[in-house]
Amino acid sequence: MIEARHLRVLRAVAATGSFSAAGRELGCTQPAVSQQMKALETSVGTPLLIRAGREMRLTQAGEALVRHASGILAGLTAAEEEVAAIAGLRAGRVRLVSFPSGSSTLVPTALAALRAAHPGTRVSLEEAEPPRSVELLREGDCDLALAFRYEGAAVTEDWDDLVARPLLTDRLVALVPERHRLARAETVAIRELAEEPWIAGCPRCRGQLVEVCQGAGFAPRIDFATDDYPAVAGLVGAGLGVAVLPQLAVESVRPRGVRAVRLEPAVRREIVALTLPDLAQVPAVAATLEQLARAAGRAV
Repeated sequence: MIEARHLRVLRAVAATGSFSAAGRELGCTQPAVSQQMKALETSVGTPLLIRAGREMRLTQAGEALVRHASGILAGLTAAEEEVAAIAGLRAGRVRLVSFPSGSSTLVPTALAALRAAHPGTRVSLEEAEPPRSVELLREGDCDLALAFRYEGAAVTEDWDDLVARPLLTDRLVALVPERHRLARAETVAIRELAEEPWIAGCPRCRGQLVEVCQGAGFAPRIDFATDDYPAVAGLVGAGLGVAVLPQLAVESVRPRGVRAVRLEPAVRREIVALTLPDLAQVPAVAATLEQLARAAGRAV
């Protein structure tokens, strides 16, 4: 019989490449990892790992088992939480992953309401941008992922295997210094900023910026690039360039010395909450989804 604890160890070895590194990640010793891997190989009746220099590599059987491990572990977590909620042992636990501007706008409102309605529910929060946040969900390392994808992007995200709860549509705006020639305009076409120096945001937004600019017939001259939205706003406010950010990110920063101008034609991103089908049935996860949707409704 395959045990869940053995699957967790196998997944850690596959991710880290060694027994010792897996032990550090799991908080146990290298011999303990080795023993559990031997027990798992005995259970399945075939080698799962081979040593290649200083690293451990998966056999074909090991790759197959790791591929199924995330779904199995996520299903077990969902079952444990749902049974616990039904039995009244606890209200539940939710592991949430969100991108930064979602963490500072939607998440606080949603979690405050969740705590008021369900004080026994425990929620942990980590930050990650998509697609990494979606990978964490599929790997079983979180229960809910707040993610986004751009409308009309050249590469679109495939979420067909997930439960997707649409939250809101977030429009991109141009940020210019308050003394800029376009600071008082109601709207601006991105081609009007073709000769400006640019400050680029997170890698995903940076890629979208380049794609939109290329569609308008120019390549942006990116002088500064930072994942930190306050830094983007600060650089724009200091007159060092212009930027394009999602409206939600601008609201999370409340920049000084900067004007936000609507872009035409509109560029939008869809913000959603994602979970696995099994996890969507867990009461604590369902309640968190509902509060995220309500928070998004108030943010529009």
